[in-house]
Amino acid sequence: MAERHYNDIDRLLIGLDQALRTVFGKPDVTERRDPAAGADEPELTPEQARRSSALMRVDHAGEVCAQALYQGQALTAKLPNVRASMERAAAEENDHLHWCANRLNDLGSHTSYLNPVWYLGSFTIGALAGVAGDKWSLGFVAETERQVVRHLEQHLTRLPAEDVKSRAVLEQMRDDEYHHATTAVEAGGAPLPAPVRTLMSMTSKVMTSVAYWI
Repeated sequence: MAERHYNDIDRLLIGLDQALRTVFGKPDVTERRDPAAGADEPELTPEQARRSSALMRVDHAGEVCAQALYQGQALTAKLPNVRASMERAAAEENDHLHWCANRLNDLGSHTSYLNPVWYLGSFTIGALAGVAGDKWSLGFVAETERQVVRHLEQHLTRLPAEDVKSRAVLEQMRDDEYHHATTAVEAGGAPLPAPVRTLMSMTSKVMTSVAYWI
């Protein structure tokens, strides 16, 4: 069977479908198994359940942002191999979305009500990074993933020790994000200037603070 080639309109429509699935529907996932599957549901106090739910909500919102970044960058990437790399990373971020949503459902909680806002802002940033050039786009991915790894490590220390299911999800996500950062650097990602890294960190703090509660 001949390989299908997509034009700009095709990719735009595919991107719109993915955006709707990410924010409002069920995103397409890869073949990977949910890390929390098979483990017994831990007995958590109401306070522990609230803390786990808030942390997982933040992590889900972070994955919405990551998905939007990758989709924006894939839309404007200039080299086919860079676009393919972004699309594969976006597919793996869908796994994270699915796992976090499952865990929030188990905990009787909800995803962030502001996910459409997080998606739109991150998609715009990703598209602009792609327009700036593939090396900067890849550098942006690498720095984003490094910050996400640090963020996940902090959450792992804040999770209730009893919540082994949430911990399994976050540990797998951390490993995936580290791999994405390494792949972006190996593909030619350029180090970002310090002011840009600082601005990214400040923006992330705003999102995580708001998503913790809303």
